[in-house]
Amino acid sequence: MYAIVEIAGHQFKVEKDQKVFVNRLQTEEGKKVTFDNVLLLADGSKVTVGAPAIDGAQVGAKVLKHLKGDKVIVFKKKRRKGYRVKNGHRQSLTEIQIESIAASGAKKAAAPKSKPAAKKEVSKPVAKAAAPKAEAAQDLSAMTVAQLKEIAKAKGITGISAMKKSDLISALS
Repeated sequence: MYAIVEIAGHQFKVEKDQKVFVNRLQTEEGKKVTFDNVLLLADGSKVTVGAPAIDGAQVGAKVLKHLKGDKVIVFKKKRRKGYRVKNGHRQSLTEIQIESIAASGAKKAAAPKSKPAAKKEVSKPVAKAAAPKAEAAQDLSAMTVAQLKEIAKAKGITGISAMKKSDLISALS
């Protein structure tokens, strides 16, 4: 059985008891880590592909140690210009060992319940905000062109110097 899982921004093909070097994880050595973003699961001839991830699938791993990778030399040169720059880099890595691959077992039940409640709260203030806009449109017609231009300039509307009063009122409302 193997799985393709996204760990720290990279995709890895992992199997049970495999050791993998990944980008540095913020977990202490010896601790267990689970990864929920499983993109593919294969068990013999049975293959499950997620869209984009498989709901409920998990990969469990243990952090073995934190280390630095091999030194990489970055050398830049432009010929006949006298331009040469030499830089070095060592990537921070974490070595993990895959302990389990589970097709189900992730907990994702709380997220869908909170979304509908947020939509109801958003719709109430929008209905209340519609009434002040009508009042503001009446107030704009009583203002002078100079006052309307100042308001438009404060809101960041461009090209107001050549606008008529009616155009300014429609741009502001």
